[in-house]
Amino acid sequence: MPLHLTKVAFACDSVDFLRSRLEARAAAGGVALTTRYLPKRHDEIAGGSLFWILKHQLVGRSPILGFGAAEGGRTAILLEPRLILVQARPKRAHQGWRYLEAADAPADLGEADAGLDAMPPALLGELAGLGLI
Repeated sequence: MPLHLTKVAFACDSVDFLRSRLEARAAAGGVALTTRYLPKRHDEIAGGSLFWILKHQLVGRSPILGFGAAEGGRTAILLEPRLILVQARPKRAHQGWRYLEAADAPADLGEADAGLDAMPPALLGELAGLGLI
């Protein structure tokens, strides 16, 4: 089972905005996040995802394609440009990224509750905030 990462969706106020940001970065040449150091457990992350934290909840994930070199000796985390919605789960905000074990990762909405992934993301956020999904 792969290891995952979590990261705050900085300056995003909605799932729609996060999705559009990922799509815009993909159109500009690819989605990559830069970090100072290569994760020590990067071998375990192969096949994992970066889970996005929005308003203190895990709301979606982007599959991790790999790692590369970035400007200034930094490391790039290469991501697929798609956002896969997951069952919202409370998660405290943090700086940088953190590891997330596969057993603790929330299920995709398409897997757990058929039809929920077709709902507007704003409504999903409200229902998750109320603890209904």
